Amino acid sequence: MGNMSTYKSKYGLLAGTDYVEAMHAARREYQIIQHRNPRRQPYIRSKYFNGDKVFINIFWNHLAQKRKGEQIKRAKLLAAAIDLLRNTSVPPETIFSKANLNELLHRFAGETKDGQLFYVQVKESKKSDRKDFMSVFPKGKRTK
Repeated sequence: MGNMSTYKSKYGLLAGTDYVEAMHAARREYQIIQHRNPRRQPYIRSKYFNGDKVFINIFWNHLAQKRKGEQIKRAKLLAAAIDLLRNTSVPPETIFSKANLNELLHRFAGETKDGQLFYVQVKESKKSDRKDFMSVFPKGKRTK
């Protein structure tokens, strides 16, 4: 039955060949969510976490720390990542943070509509139960 632990997104990569285009497309996706929760931190509800909120604003800080090429790759995966976070019921790989024992890191595996494998990382605070979407990144080299 193939790879059962991967969520198949209905979204492909966002459009954009250069930094400005890719970031613009990703910002647009983000703003759609932001407008749904005015005056609050933007979040999405996650099926896997029983409808809990997963906050998505930290993603931008994390993205800003990467090289431009890396930022483009990750930004283009944003729609698929959000789709995965909302709809997946496939359990992630969960790791305890070595840096902070109150944190869990959940790594979900996904695949875009066009077959690009990717990972989505969510940080969960055990104290507050808060979940933050940290990053999305392509899985190694493309296979096909």
